[in-house]
Amino acid sequence: MTADPDPAPVTVIQELVPTPAGDARITLHPAAGPRAVLALGHGAGGGVEARDLAVLAAALPPRGVSVALVEQPWRVAGKKVAPAPRTLDTGWTPVAERLAEAGPPLVVGGRSAGARVACRTGLATGAAGVLALAFPLHPPGKPERSRAEELLGTGLPTLVVQGAADPFGGPAEFPELPASHELLALEYGNHGFEVPKRAPVEREELLELIAAAVGDWVLRLV
Repeated sequence: MTADPDPAPVTVIQELVPTPAGDARITLHPAAGPRAVLALGHGAGGGVEARDLAVLAAALPPRGVSVALVEQPWRVAGKKVAPAPRTLDTGWTPVAERLAEAGPPLVVGGRSAGARVACRTGLATGAAGVLALAFPLHPPGKPERSRAEELLGTGLPTLVVQGAADPFGGPAEFPELPASHELLALEYGNHGFEVPKRAPVEREELLELIAAAVGDWVLRLV
């Protein structure tokens, strides 16, 4: 009996999208016959190579969810410092609108600063929901400077994924969420979803758990 050939590798598609803040870059990991597209932005201290974003980009297309990793114009231009929130929104909105117009249903999200952008702009861009990975509820050590209003005001179904040891705010610090919001509270994990050596779960296991939960949630939306 002849063994089945290996499946053809998925072609990753890159595209530059002009925005008022400069060119943003989409790296699309397409699903075959996608039921949804999940657009993910990065944080202020890193790019789309963040491990959680990469795991989602690998895990969700086989489940029918295309993943579009979006690099902000400041990263595309090679700058090292993120601009003000308003400029981040300006660099994101045209990309999200482009993806929403192309169909299928769009879910927007990101990690840290990228989650804040998605929360602020999701409703206006026609998204079906918002994914907030490691939402920075407040600056480390400054709980009085809460950003909860951004999270609570999405106006869309929202999934928050938060590690217990996140210095930007753990699950216990979050306010009561509206019925449209869900919180995946992780017993272990810091802002980058890294786990301590003593934890009974490895980081890769935690990331697999996150990918499964996110995939289930997105597919329920659509």
